[in-house]
Formats: sequence, C-alpha cells, structure tokens
Amino acid sequence: MGGGKTGGFDPSIAHLTHVPRRHYGRWVASALLLAALAYVIKAFAEGQIDWTVVGQFFTAQSIISGLGNTIIMTVCAMALGIALGVLFAIMVMSPNPVLKGVAIFYIWFFRGTPLLLQLLIWFNLALVFPRIGIPGLFEARMVDVMTPFVATLLGLGINQGAYTAEVVRSGILSVDAGQTEAAKAIGMTRLTTLRRIILPQAMRVIIPPVGNEVISMVKLTSIASVIGFAEVLRNAQTIYFANARVIELLIVSAGWYLMIVTILSIAQHFLERHFAKGSSRRSRRVARPALEG
Repeated sequence: MGGGKTGGFDPSIAHLTHVPRRHYGRWVASALLLAALAYVIKAFAEGQIDWTVVGQFFTAQSIISGLGNTIIMTVCAMALGIALGVLFAIMVMSPNPVLKGVAIFYIWFFRGTPLLLQLLIWFNLALVFPRIGIPGLFEARMVDVMTPFVATLLGLGINQGAYTAEVVRSGILSVDAGQTEAAKAIGMTRLTTLRRIILPQAMRVIIPPVGNEVISMVKLTSIASVIGFAEVLRNAQTIYFANARVIELLIVSAGWYLMIVTILSIAQHFLERHFAKGSSRRSRRVARPALEG
C-alpha cells in the first residue's frame, strides 16, 4: 500500500510509548489533608477531654429524652411542612389570583426571614395576642398555649412548608402537560388529576430534595434550644452548665446527630435508587417503540 502504511497504521510511530503524567499537585494536596487530619486527631486525643464522661453521658436519661424529642419534632415538623408545601404549591399554580397571591406572600415571607427570628416571634406571640379562642365560648391565654413544643412545631413546620412548596411545584411542572390535557378530556377534575395522575409521577422529582430536607430538619431542631425546647442539644447544655464538662457533652450531642443523619442518609440513598430505577424503566419503555419505528 502507498505511503508505507498497512491497514491505516503508520509504522513510524510504533516506537512511541505512553508516558504517564505525574500529578504532583494531587500528592501535595493529599499530604496536606492527611497532615491536617492527623493534627486534629492528635489534638482531640491529647486535649483536656474526659472520654469516660463522654461514654457516661452518651446514654444518660436526659440525653435520650432529648433525642426522643428531636426525632418527634423532626417527624411532626416535616409532616406539617409537607402538608403545607403541597397545599401552597397547588395554590401558587392556581388561576385564582387571591389564592396565588396568598401563596406567593407565604413563600416570600417565610423564606425571606431567618428561622431563628420566626421561632422567637412564635414563642413571644402572647405579646401580640394575649388570649386566643372565641369570646364567650372558649378562651385561653396565649402564654399557656404557645409552649416551647408548639412554638417549635409551628416555626419549623411553617418555615419548611415554604421550601417544600417550591419543591412540589417543580415536581408538578416536571410532569408532561399532555397528561393533564388527557385527564381533562376524559372529564377528570383538576384536584382528581393532581391526586391520581400528577402527584404520583412527580414523586420521583420531589422525593430526593425532601429527603435532604428531613436530614436538615434533624439539625434545625437544635435552633429551638433558644426558646427552651428540650431537644438533645438543649439537654446537653443543661448538663454541662451543672458539671462544666462542656466539650464532652457537645461531643455526645454531635455523636447522636451524626448517628441519626447517617441512618437517614442510607435510607435516602435506597429511596432515591428505587425511584431512579422506576424512572429508567419508563425511559426504556418510551425509547423501545421509537427505535422499533
């Protein structure tokens, strides 16, 4: 063949060999990270930390009680947040200007103000509304009604609803509009279409970010310690105010938070994989007829 090539191969380059690149920057960065990690471990190992106190209080009754309150508050606040999120996502997409305006204001206000500020407002609501109820039928003092638990539930749940509303709205918009038109053509109402067609399909988009929000909620409950809600960090603070073992009790709190978050992260991983699997199956079913055509 012309040009000394055999089957498109040039013998003149046969002697060239591949020279691997040396990534010196990666090795230097890795060495620095390992040195920093070793320094932190050495500091905790040699620091003034009584690890026997950490072990002693890790399963203390007060800590376990606070942990239970953290888990209960996470479940309750997320349930309230998801319910409000679905409701206001539907409202913000409503053709009714009043419903849409109220939903936009709700999302704007609760996403635009700090969560700590909202908790303080709820807890001090008695300064604005001294009494609550229907005059002549049922009345109660707001200071008795707005306990730390109720204020925390309202603060965390309503704040979460504003963020969940945007997540749910994104999930609804991800569903093909043609399915809404088809449901309308066979006589389904808007709410029935949402309940039976749109929301079930939107779940694969909604589940991953909501899973992240659940994990965030576990940690956000610690903010409620400022209004006296007895979650795990608040109870740890009560103990170290008495025995002055500050770092030991903070390590106990960190250990429990990390344990809960790890369990939730594993659960979220399997849940996301389940919904991703369902999504890939649907994609293959759509692609197969196209290829066959």
